[in-house]
Amino acid sequence: MRYVSTRGVAPELGFGDVLLEGLARDGGLYVPTGASAQLGGSGVDGEPGPIPPYVELAATVMAPFVVPDMVAARFAEIVADAYTAFGHPDVVPLVELGDGLWVQELFHGPTLAFKDVALQLVGRLMDDELARRDECRTIVVATSGDTGSAAIDACVGRDRLSIVVLHPAGRTSEVQRRQMTTVDAPNVTNVAVEGTFDDCQDLVKAMFAHEAFRDELRLGAMNSINWGRVLAQIPYHVAAAAQLGRCVVSVPSGNFGNILAGWYAARLGAPIERFVVATNRNDILARWVARGDLVAEPVVATLSPSMDIQVSSNHERLLFELLGRDGTATAELLGRFRATGSVEAPRDPAFVAARLDDDETLAEIARVHDETGMLVDPHTAIGIGAARRARATGAVDPSLPVVCMATAHPAKFPDAVETATGIRPPLPARLADLYDRPERYEVVAAHLESVQELVRVNVAR
Repeated sequence: MRYVSTRGVAPELGFGDVLLEGLARDGGLYVPTGASAQLGGSGVDGEPGPIPPYVELAATVMAPFVVPDMVAARFAEIVADAYTAFGHPDVVPLVELGDGLWVQELFHGPTLAFKDVALQLVGRLMDDELARRDECRTIVVATSGDTGSAAIDACVGRDRLSIVVLHPAGRTSEVQRRQMTTVDAPNVTNVAVEGTFDDCQDLVKAMFAHEAFRDELRLGAMNSINWGRVLAQIPYHVAAAAQLGRCVVSVPSGNFGNILAGWYAARLGAPIERFVVATNRNDILARWVARGDLVAEPVVATLSPSMDIQVSSNHERLLFELLGRDGTATAELLGRFRATGSVEAPRDPAFVAARLDDDETLAEIARVHDETGMLVDPHTAIGIGAARRARATGAVDPSLPVVCMATAHPAKFPDAVETATGIRPPLPARLADLYDRPERYEVVAAHLESVQELVRVNVAR
């Protein structure tokens, strides 16, 4: 397996180099040149059936994407180790809601969010690759809430990795912020950027584009611009489809990596018929599905902050595929979008979409609790509500089961859950003192040179 950039200029690389490079040198994102995983025979041919344990399935699905850079047996050991930190034996269990709706609980990792599924693995893979090369890396991460704490947890205690996390000041939940800023480790730096997540993401991409700075600090990425992140999310889509057979997947979408992983799973043979792009008021992706254009609007703060995004990085990977893998055409389209804020963009009929505002999100949290006794966070509620809406409108086949991705533990967003249900979900025992822990972070304007200097000083320290 080899990897090429969506912009068509950066050199083709193997998995180890892609893992450490993160963003391609031409500003694009790396994608595999082919997909050779064999998924047949494990219940993924359209009919449900018995499947192997998740750790075994995940290693099997991902192995073709990492060899020959990594020996398959060594890779399987790292995958097994990554999921020992999860609080459920099935890692990503499926739970039935009724009426053909299911949720796949992706929040049983150490930071209570779906980002753990990928980053517990990516951190270990990076550490292993750096040890083989006898090198170190500075990881820079932009987060809308959950990626930051998951990336920090993946890096703490790893001598070859330092990490700097940029989060939008005042635009995460308090639990999300504290999970990042209360970590006391010499290789961890937290930065609150006075701006939106899009500003944070632009700053990270600009640091990678500044080649002298990138090489000076040996930058690496754990955002979903890193192919390793998307790769590690493919197996749980495969696992859901293997258990249920032909199905639909509904994903609360922010940076488009989670739903893109499902799209790749379908290309590998998993019988996922449709993908529901579930959005909040920041609905650029829902409008793209409906109209075939990308029109950026100001970011609006909502109860689902991890989805408060207008420029979804991983959408570039899909556009590259829909443009016939033409890097020049992809770069030109995205250049026009950046310049004008509006562009016509190709669509895939596999995607449908629905949008929920805050009032509808609260109503869905209440509805799920009233009908099932389950508490769900605002992001998960949007995924469930969008799935219901897509079925009701006939956008998806109502006879097919729908898997709604439960992306965060309800205790990460206690205010919204309490408003909707009257119940304040408690944090797990290991985080019970989170509100008492001292915070450590610096506030900076969304200015590239200021952020670069802050990264340089903290890494040197």
